[in-house]
Amino acid sequence: MFKKDHILILILIIIILAISIAIISMPHVDNTVSPKNTSSTTEIIANDTVGTVKVIRNIGNPNSKKIAYVVGVHPLENETHKTLLKLLPALTDLNYCYDIYVINVTKDIGHYGDGYSDNSPGRQNGQNLAYKYVYPQIADGDYELAVDIHSNVGAYEYKTFVFSPVKESLSGEYAKKIADGCENISYYVPESTTSGPFLTVPLNENGVPAFYFEEYSFAPQGEKDSHMLELIHAIDNLELK
Repeated sequence: MFKKDHILILILIIIILAISIAIISMPHVDNTVSPKNTSSTTEIIANDTVGTVKVIRNIGNPNSKKIAYVVGVHPLENETHKTLLKLLPALTDLNYCYDIYVINVTKDIGHYGDGYSDNSPGRQNGQNLAYKYVYPQIADGDYELAVDIHSNVGAYEYKTFVFSPVKESLSGEYAKKIADGCENISYYVPESTTSGPFLTVPLNENGVPAFYFEEYSFAPQGEKDSHMLELIHAIDNLELK
């Protein structure tokens, strides 16, 4: 017969073997799976007295044509800006390569996030940051298109729409195609825009088609998400010239 200590050793061996078999039988979790958009990078391009500007680069297909989005030109419209920042970087299988220019006004922003139209210094601060830092980067950045994201308080004929501030332009042609292909996005040109001279107009005049997307500030977040996804996918399926 085995001595008592031999029996204990045998029991330990059996326990170790059982644990090893259980570990081997466990479902394998692949920790090497890459997260979405691993090629994207974030760069601070301005640290101004009235705010900062950063760019999130290479979202989507980094080997394809480049499109720029811009958020933050008018700081009180930030709920729509956050919607784009939440959705676009999370998408995979995009046709084009996207950079998002993020303007963050830090001086005289007013009641940040309330969505109301205003003439506060913060609004002009955002426009100045766009012209000083974002416009040169996009104008010289080999972009095929630029889209400036805004929101409104419902004073227009339409609440969710796209438009180009430059008549008879390629940007207007693109914006109309977007509207034609989207159930919930119209094409509508307001009488005026304060930010046009600081970004979209000079871009159009210097070879980069640029148009606006306007969302209703007080739409439920689910609608904002749905409309933004419509916009993103419609742009991603544009036939760029």
